[in-house]
Amino acid sequence: MREITSTEYFKIAFLAETMNKSVKPRVLATDLDGTLIPLNNHPEHHVSLRQLRQKFSENNFEFVFVTGRHLASVLRAIDQFHLPTPDWILCDVGSSIYRRDDSGSYQIHDAYADHLQCLLGVESMTKIRDQLRESAGMRFQEEEKQSRFKLSFYCMKHQISRQVVLLNEVLLKHSIQCQIISSADPFNHDGLIDLLPANVSKAYALNWWAASQQIAPDSIVFAGDSGNDLAAMTAGFKTIVVGNASDEVKRAAIEAHQVAGHPNRIWIAEAQATSAVLAGCYHFGMIDEEQK
Repeated sequence: MREITSTEYFKIAFLAETMNKSVKPRVLATDLDGTLIPLNNHPEHHVSLRQLRQKFSENNFEFVFVTGRHLASVLRAIDQFHLPTPDWILCDVGSSIYRRDDSGSYQIHDAYADHLQCLLGVESMTKIRDQLRESAGMRFQEEEKQSRFKLSFYCMKHQISRQVVLLNEVLLKHSIQCQIISSADPFNHDGLIDLLPANVSKAYALNWWAASQQIAPDSIVFAGDSGNDLAAMTAGFKTIVVGNASDEVKRAAIEAHQVAGHPNRIWIAEAQATSAVLAGCYHFGMIDEEQK
């Protein structure tokens, strides 16, 4: 399948906009931790997950995982939590895309990797890492969590804002064209800081994927819970914000949709995690009410 041009993509997007009420979403692009993955001590989430799998199978809908995890961690989660097996996984906070081949294995999507290398230019994350030093209170994450287009750090949750400022100063000093995405781990409360090529995020990867697959943006529902989901939550997709998201994330997502003039595209769930994702699919009409 050839990749479509940006002009063709925006024509598709405009067509979807003009047919907003008639387009039935067929793709659930979802974060994993705190979103699709059931929370501990919530047996109802496992019930919701089974229902999601069943309804999507019956309707031939598609799951796309959009996660900060690296591929090996995603595959472990699929086995551990009995998640559906998607054809596409957008990993590493939008800095890598994998496609499942006929054998069931996941292969890096070279076209996206080539695209990101063009964005990054002659630099590489290895060279950038050599120019950076771990400042007080910030340390590199494990090697398996680093990737060709992502550098990841830990810090204390209450130091996230300060560390982002310090890291931005380093990027400016060395004229490094990268951006910073920060969030907090909802389970151990670590601060998480990711360094990516400029403008790359979960939203960027999801938009690129949709364009390459000729999928209208209005056919996609995105579900998430944390700060590194905000870009995708506010990119214009129909959006489910699960109930366990922080008040800060909820406010930012709501305000962005209001400013953009499409407040009907965001749904703040009362339920948490998996159950919220299921309820959001009903809300946006992916699953008909009579199918409950």
